[in-house]
Amino acid sequence: MTNELQGDGADCKREAGEVAPVINRDRCEGKADCVAVCPYSVFAMGVLPAPERRSLSLRGKVKGFAHGWKQAFAVNADACHACGLCVAACPERAIVLRRV
Repeated sequence: MTNELQGDGADCKREAGEVAPVINRDRCEGKADCVAVCPYSVFAMGVLPAPERRSLSLRGKVKGFAHGWKQAFAVNADACHACGLCVAACPERAIVLRRV
């Protein structure tokens, strides 16, 4: 059994802090759809720091470079209520929800 939950855009059913979004850095293209749909301001856009870029796959590095290293960050992950809106909105399918 996995600790990841698949978001389906349903109503938030968990208390804040039970679940946190995890962003796949190799997939995120910084389109900010998660920022726009999250009712709890869990996400913010930023630039992936150079040390973190080194651990990306070749595909992730190419995508990151093409998008100016702009990515989403779960800056307020403790506020996540696991509604799954971010998971459903992400065009790259870069977000999963994981039990804390």
